[in-house]
Amino acid sequence: MKTYFCEVCGKIFSLVFVFSVFLYVFGLFWADMRVDWPSKMHVVMLPWSAFGHIIPFFQLSIAIAKAGIRVSLVSTPRNIQRLPKPQPNLSSLIKFVELPFPIVEDGSVLPEGAEATVDIPFEKIQYLKVAFDLLQQPLKQYVAETSPDWIIVDFFPYWVTEVSREYGVPFVYFSVFSASTVAFVGPPYSLVGDGRMRNWPSPESMTSPPEWITFPSSVALKDFEAKAFYSEFFTDNVSGATTSARYAKIIDSCQAVAVRSCVEYEGEYLNLLGNLMGKPVIPVGLLPPEKPAEGTEIQIPGGSWVGNFKWLNNQKPKSVVFVGFGSECKLTKDQVHEIAYGLELSELPFLWALRKPDWAVEDDDAVPSGFGDRMSDRGIVCIGWAPQMEILAHPSIGGSLFHSGWGSVIETLQFGHCLVVLPFIIDQGLNARLLVEKGLGVEIKRGEDGSFRREDIAKSLILAMVSEEGEKLRMRAREAAAIFGDQKLHQDHYIGGFVEYLKTGFAKQ
Repeated sequence: MKTYFCEVCGKIFSLVFVFSVFLYVFGLFWADMRVDWPSKMHVVMLPWSAFGHIIPFFQLSIAIAKAGIRVSLVSTPRNIQRLPKPQPNLSSLIKFVELPFPIVEDGSVLPEGAEATVDIPFEKIQYLKVAFDLLQQPLKQYVAETSPDWIIVDFFPYWVTEVSREYGVPFVYFSVFSASTVAFVGPPYSLVGDGRMRNWPSPESMTSPPEWITFPSSVALKDFEAKAFYSEFFTDNVSGATTSARYAKIIDSCQAVAVRSCVEYEGEYLNLLGNLMGKPVIPVGLLPPEKPAEGTEIQIPGGSWVGNFKWLNNQKPKSVVFVGFGSECKLTKDQVHEIAYGLELSELPFLWALRKPDWAVEDDDAVPSGFGDRMSDRGIVCIGWAPQMEILAHPSIGGSLFHSGWGSVIETLQFGHCLVVLPFIIDQGLNARLLVEKGLGVEIKRGEDGSFRREDIAKSLILAMVSEEGEKLRMRAREAAAIFGDQKLHQDHYIGGFVEYLKTGFAKQ
């Protein structure tokens, strides 16, 4: 009897032990599942084929991948190949999806290898739109095969509304533009049909803030900007859909609007957008690129840049103007030369990153004859690619003369540099007005036709960089760096809030 009792106790003990081990192992497994759960969410990103859009989508991909979201960034092969590689620790969460670039009926209208706006003249962008629309079917197939949780799209692919509906995948519109620009353009009803005729009947109507901006604002277009903006936004093109109609359908159908902005810079406009759009409007922060680490040696390919940084090392702190108008602004010969003469008149040291214009046969043809020799003691002109973040991070840089594109505003202000702005296309004029209104920039005076004079370039540069009158502007720029360069604010607070929305469907108030 005693032996039997001991055997029973032993069996019970064994069962309890096995069950305890099972619970322990299951607990570890479940804990691992919970830790790994965020990576199960899958988001598909689809930017328009312009690098001013692709890069912010890439930056947003990096930011939400850091929060554990799995991302598929979709574009065409040559665009994907021109993107930087993500950090090794994020490589398992970010997938680049290369959809073959579609062949349009008249293939001769787009040069071979032209897959983005930077590759073609302005008048051929409408044919790029035709090609982009042909991505609908391959994107639809990718969504069917991968069943993502969300699609995040740009203003352009209005056909995503059908893909979203067919496969039951919700989508978010991500604006690479500032909140003030989105607010200026207005809600969907103001962009099509009777609403458009009532609110935007002509280019002239865009030269003052619209009726829904009820607080004091200088965000509006000048006459020459309004004509170009109106034509691009509301005029028919060969793709069969105006930009305004595409944008209106995207805004009308999306579950939420995500904006590359923050309350600290555009609080009033973000509050307005929340009421204007009739759906959640979520600031995702400014997505500032990570600064080069202080004290690390700059690794830049190309021998010429070694010499350029040596030259920067020999300049006084905060004394050099960085000049750059990017790759989308295709300046005329007169415009480039007037900028050159303005730099010369200012007598300030400068580093000018200049993309070789189509009208220049040789690199030297891009600037006025003899300009390089005359400026050899105080300025450098670099034709082609430039390591912009490393340049802006250099202690000798004190200000920037540029187009006031939103991405470049963010990159420049995170270093606290003063801004001299000369806007050319799309939203740049709207950004310039807000910068001036906030005391963060000086805008170069323009003629009614958009022309500018070298004297006004020199005057604006001197005001911003060295004059006593410009000290308040320089102080404000330094203060702005605390907001624009705060990685923790933009990643933890703003991206954290956006990721919470993706997971729960509820936006923080």
